[in-house]
Amino acid sequence: MAALRAGRASAEPGTRAVRSAGVAVAGPSADAAGVAAAVAAARGEDRRRRVLVVVVGAAVAAAVALAALSFGAAGVTPDRVLAVLLGGGDRIDRFVVFELRLPRILAALVVGVAFALAGAVFQATLRNPLASPDILGISAGASLGAVWAILGLGAGGAIVAGSAFGGGLVVAIVIWLAAWRRGLHGVRFVLVGVGMAYLCGSSVAWLLARAEVREAQTALHWTVGSVADVRGDELWLLAVGTAVCGAALVVLSKALRPLALGDDHARALGVRADAARVALLVVAVALVALATSVAGPVAFVALIAPAVARRLAGRGGAAIASAAVVGGVLTLGADVAGQFAIPGFTAPLGIVTGVIGAPYLLWLLARTERTRA
Repeated sequence: MAALRAGRASAEPGTRAVRSAGVAVAGPSADAAGVAAAVAAARGEDRRRRVLVVVVGAAVAAAVALAALSFGAAGVTPDRVLAVLLGGGDRIDRFVVFELRLPRILAALVVGVAFALAGAVFQATLRNPLASPDILGISAGASLGAVWAILGLGAGGAIVAGSAFGGGLVVAIVIWLAAWRRGLHGVRFVLVGVGMAYLCGSSVAWLLARAEVREAQTALHWTVGSVADVRGDELWLLAVGTAVCGAALVVLSKALRPLALGDDHARALGVRADAARVALLVVAVALVALATSVAGPVAFVALIAPAVARRLAGRGGAAIASAAVVGGVLTLGADVAGQFAIPGFTAPLGIVTGVIGAPYLLWLLARTERTRA
């Protein structure tokens, strides 16, 4: 009798948990079935939340894009914009929409998607909400490569973009080698990355201080970030590269959730933690280098977008699709605000995102400190 009572007592917590979920139980098999049903229901709810976030985010992005196409000195009204997009409209309206405004809108969206995807991967694989490519120095490395090409080589165009891409990759490799000690440790990676960010930023400042005023103005784009001049081949390269990296993340996404739980959990679930982390971070670094080589360092998008996506859609798959949508909406909204918020003044995209992101970073640091205390 005592053993029977003990067995009943040990089963009571699970029974109560299942009853609280609204599942009636009649024994151990019913208990297991109820738990499975509750887990399935929770997963279904998370999936619906993620789909809802993506759909609503896409609708918001479309609305902001339509507004951005309608704003400006040319005075193309929304109905005329829709007529142009549907194949009509006069020659001037088509020129304004397709040549002047639409490339900038698409560039802002794709740059936001690229940075947000990279930030989601960094934060999930390193298990650190501060793990962001702009904080870790990868964006600063890309800026250093571009500024060096402009001021040191007198280059322009594709050479500058290629140098930015190479600078981001080189800094990422240096951080990787310095942080590797029988595996990649997340805290060490972040600390080394912060140091590299300061080193690259100081190097850029030194190059600008030695340059002529006209050359320094040309290089300034690569220190603040802007999508004002992204079009043509650059835009196609950005879109195709982001799509390829996004497809790679879809293939690798099954490893993100286990890695976010820790290496031990990942190995218990059959994930090769070190190999999966390396593959995911390589894709994330490629995304950052690609976006920075086209638009410059757009601050804090990679830090904020994944956090907002996790808050809205949960942590499933590190909220990859949700983070991408949030990143696109964030950068497009920031670029539109920079153009039209203050009459007669246009702020580059990177400055607007910096104004938005700096308070968030301070809040995140304060919250982290309170959590540790």
